[in-house]
Amino acid sequence: MKLTEQQKRHLRGLAHSLKPVVMVGQHGLKPSIFEELDIALNVHELVKIRIAADRDERKEISAQIIEQTSAKLIQTIGQMSIIYRRNNKDPKIPLPSK
Repeated sequence: MKLTEQQKRHLRGLAHSLKPVVMVGQHGLKPSIFEELDIALNVHELVKIRIAADRDERKEISAQIIEQTSAKLIQTIGQMSIIYRRNNKDPKIPLPSK
């Protein structure tokens, strides 16, 4: 699913008030983190993640998360990343039309 800029802007606005659901720390990515992300994405669709690492490592971790979860990266600011994956069975977030 390709997201338009209007849809991404809408999701960024919704994510503004969210607290980080998952935090990736000094131990890096573990299978339990992917399990938590999968559950959170199924329930909420839009998730904020805190990645405590240096810039290059954060970019690499974000790419791995996107690949493993089949989510879309909406925005990254500093240590915060916002990802979105539509729940096709029970969509919760209505997106603006394209």
